[in-house]
Amino acid sequence: MDSIDIEILKLLQKNARVTASDIANEVSLSVPAVSERIKKLDSSGIIQQYTIIISTQRMNKNLVAYMFISLKHPNYIEGFIELVKKEHEIIECDYLAGDYDYLIKIITRDTQSLEAVLNRIKTVPGVQKTKTIVTLSTVKNTYSILPTEDMDV
Repeated sequence: MDSIDIEILKLLQKNARVTASDIANEVSLSVPAVSERIKKLDSSGIIQQYTIIISTQRMNKNLVAYMFISLKHPNYIEGFIELVKKEHEIIECDYLAGDYDYLIKIITRDTQSLEAVLNRIKTVPGVQKTKTIVTLSTVKNTYSILPTEDMDV
């Protein structure tokens, strides 16, 4: 991956619908050369997917919370993960090292809907301890890593 690939990735991150022609103009390459580079970035797995970002405010989902979760025993992991996959308001779940086993990110309408989600989580067999943090505002939210030249690809 060279500096041109990085610029192409940055342009696609800003807008996945940007045309190869617009990218070609920005990076001073021909449209076929840009298209070939994008195909290589796709096939190599560097580009994982193309997606849209939905406005949480426009969808009336104004509350963001993080919940740390400890399970009593690893035997309970499967049931917990099953619930996480079913809950549409849980948008991220990470397995952790440390005092808690999981960290989930919840985006929901209001405190009442958050309470309902938290109660469903707390009733999952094996959930031993939780800690919930509600965000007041988001300072930075980058959906993907930013490509740099020092990346080892």
